Amino acid sequence: MADLNDLSHYWGGDLSFSSVGDIATSTGTDRGQQRVLRRLMTNPGDYTFHPEYGAGLPRYVGSVASADQITALIRGQMLLEDAVAKIPKPVITVTPINNGLAVNIAYSDSPSGQPVTLSFNVSK
Repeated sequence: MADLNDLSHYWGGDLSFSSVGDIATSTGTDRGQQRVLRRLMTNPGDYTFHPEYGAGLPRYVGSVASADQITALIRGQMLLEDAVAKIPKPVITVTPINNGLAVNIAYSDSPSGQPVTLSFNVSK
């Protein structure tokens, strides 16, 4: 896979800027983490031309879905990203917290083979 660039933008934040004031770009493992987080937080149907894109994790806060069901959803969505290695499978922990979910994911970056840890909280 070619070393592609995305804009440097993590879910819930602003665009980042380089030291010379240009909009910063993201490559490698950072790009993969941004893409995984964006996919997991985006609601299906939010992207007009890709209505099936996204896991919509915020809608599971306070729902009756079990941690196992949410874990399966996360794994299925992650494996759609080419930055995530299929083997070994991602190790995902979902824990209910006050008004939200704590998610911890360990996976291998497909292009580099390096281990990656992504931890975040989901709230409404």
